[in-house]
Amino acid sequence: MKLNELTLTKTIKMLKSKQISHSELYSAVTQKIDKVNNSLNVYVALDNEAVLKTKNTLDLPLAGVPIAVKDNFLTVGLPTTASSKVLSGFHSPYESTVTKKIRDSGGVIIGKTNMDAWAHGSSTESSDFGPTKNPRNPEHLPGGSSGGSAAAIAANMAIGAIGSETAGSIRQPASWCGVVGMKPTYGRVSRAGVIAMASSTDSPGPIGKTVIDCAVLLNHIAGKDCYDATTSSLAVSDYTAYLSKGVKGMKVGICYVDHPKVKGTPAALAVLDAGKVFERLGATVDLISASDTLMANRILNPNYAIGVYTVVQRAEVSSNLARYDGIRIGRGRDFLATEAKRRIILGTFTLSQSFVEKYYVRAQKVRSLIIQNFHNLFGTYDILIAPTSAGYAQRLGSSADNPLFGEIEDMLLEASSIAGLTGINVPCMRDPKTNLFLGLDIMADQWQEEKILQAAYAYEQATEWNEWVANESE
Repeated sequence: MKLNELTLTKTIKMLKSKQISHSELYSAVTQKIDKVNNSLNVYVALDNEAVLKTKNTLDLPLAGVPIAVKDNFLTVGLPTTASSKVLSGFHSPYESTVTKKIRDSGGVIIGKTNMDAWAHGSSTESSDFGPTKNPRNPEHLPGGSSGGSAAAIAANMAIGAIGSETAGSIRQPASWCGVVGMKPTYGRVSRAGVIAMASSTDSPGPIGKTVIDCAVLLNHIAGKDCYDATTSSLAVSDYTAYLSKGVKGMKVGICYVDHPKVKGTPAALAVLDAGKVFERLGATVDLISASDTLMANRILNPNYAIGVYTVVQRAEVSSNLARYDGIRIGRGRDFLATEAKRRIILGTFTLSQSFVEKYYVRAQKVRSLIIQNFHNLFGTYDILIAPTSAGYAQRLGSSADNPLFGEIEDMLLEASSIAGLTGINVPCMRDPKTNLFLGLDIMADQWQEEKILQAAYAYEQATEWNEWVANESE
């Protein structure tokens, strides 16, 4: 196995035991970047002196491993553009909390990854610097908006990665790229120094090759932050300590497989098969039907989340992008691409005095019902499982002229995101003809990261879909 193909945990172990050196590791990673980055368009900025920053890192937890970071995290020494020409060449004078924690823990940021501009999308095609291609099949999309980070892992162009999710932007590209991606509870990881998209749902999180890799990264980025008042003061666990506890005795609910867009599809069948795996591992598994009204032991139709998210997100975008007027930061609004302008216009419209009650306030009321629905379900179930996406990665160009592409593709994730829940994607199927993956979304109540990690780890170990697990066990 080539060194760039190692998992995070194996890399740290080998570095600390001096089985490999930093120069050998970085040589393998940079050789892969040099070979495929021009064709896949994964990184928009690289630190060509990254290996020099590994000095004195062996005694730190992350031991100098190369980490890819989504281009909406402020980083000193590397440009931050949110993949928009408005911020082309912008260098932040300070570091985001997440990237500071990564560096303080001994991680080295090897580069900034491509994304949908301003995180507006689920394809990475709206980037002002061109689309990223899916390493599993370059004729297809990697998903988004953290498509570059997911692609970096899938292509072994980094050992670990950081993304952010507003309504699917970690889990959906992780699904399409066949990697593991975790969305922590809203407020579990600081948003300070992250270019805001929708402030009430933005959630930074890890993307990795395995579940344990994501648990390790979460250990180093989670926690209260004095620079982000929405972060929780709840104690941060050692998330790796829960992985081997298994799912025996857990109650698992299967959701969304009866939705018309999902029913009978490979995605639905893969999740039903996953339910059987959990049963074999000792869990109790039930099917939960979707409902158009709030009912006991039913889950609300995910179609409602599309409308809620569209209204709330656009409203918050119109506020967050108002600062980019060319006066203090970056270029003027004439550099904004079509998608950003479209979202600003719709958000401003929904917040106008004539329509705020009709659209924005109503959307927030429905959001409250979605939160209540999950609260009721988690009174019965430990975790909920569902398809991460209704299908395999779409072909390049699919998002063109489709202003609701992201909302439709993220339909099965939006409800959990706007409710502030935690969720993780793990690979659950691979099509041998296309080499494309399907993902299993495992959700739990707020602050229950331990549950989804131990469930995801149990599933990952009991199945064959994660190639890195299989390779390291040889």
